[in-house]
Amino acid sequence: KRKSCDLLKEIFGLSPTPGGLVGATHRLAAKLAAEHKALQGEVRHCDVLHSDETGWYVGAPGHTLWVFTNPQITLYRIVAHRTREQLQQIIGKDFPGVLVSNCLSIYDEASPVQQKCCSHHLKAVSKARDSHPRNGEGFLNEVRLMLKCAMILKSAKEEVLPRTCRKSRLGLEQWAGRLLSQPRGDPNEESVRMRLLKQQDHLFTFLWHDAVGAANNLAERQLRPAVIDRKLSCGNRTQKGAGTWEAMA
Repeated sequence: KRKSCDLLKEIFGLSPTPGGLVGATHRLAAKLAAEHKALQGEVRHCDVLHSDETGWYVGAPGHTLWVFTNPQITLYRIVAHRTREQLQQIIGKDFPGVLVSNCLSIYDEASPVQQKCCSHHLKAVSKARDSHPRNGEGFLNEVRLMLKCAMILKSAKEEVLPRTCRKSRLGLEQWAGRLLSQPRGDPNEESVRMRLLKQQDHLFTFLWHDAVGAANNLAERQLRPAVIDRKLSCGNRTQKGAGTWEAMA
């Protein structure tokens, strides 16, 4: 705030104090309150909603900044506790759309229809291959191929006949069922198998919904400006400041 006051004076000849600048942001947030509340209601009725989260500071470490976004809207929420109950307070217990997220356990059963980020799955496979005695030969490479095939099918959907596309989707689901059904002797393979088995119902949701992508890149992009802001400011000192940041963002 002090640096902002120096900049305003140097460029515009204005002389606000840091406290005055804080007061101005609080007043602006109050003017935005109705719009912010409407936005919080709107996320509960989206057809598709991407979510991601990062750590935040409100007087002390330990808070969470949550982002909920799609191509039309973005909502930021700062919460004290990152729990499934808190998530449902934001999006509702009966969220009707597709929730796109990472594999954090708080998203489990948060909504009936979900898509887990394929990019995160592929990173997990890549990490397992690095420690694998045969560099992923066999199971891990086949899992990687399966996920890549699903992403290729999505990108080529407009060029594939609907009947062929449906057959391919069902084939991928059967492929996953076969790959994940039996425990693996190698710990790297078993770690990947358990990860995907837990999320088996959410592996290929993006193939059945036109508006849903394979990855959660949108939420990660919308989180990036907030991460930069956190680096500059360290977050907020008070809960009121956190509410003002939410509304303005």
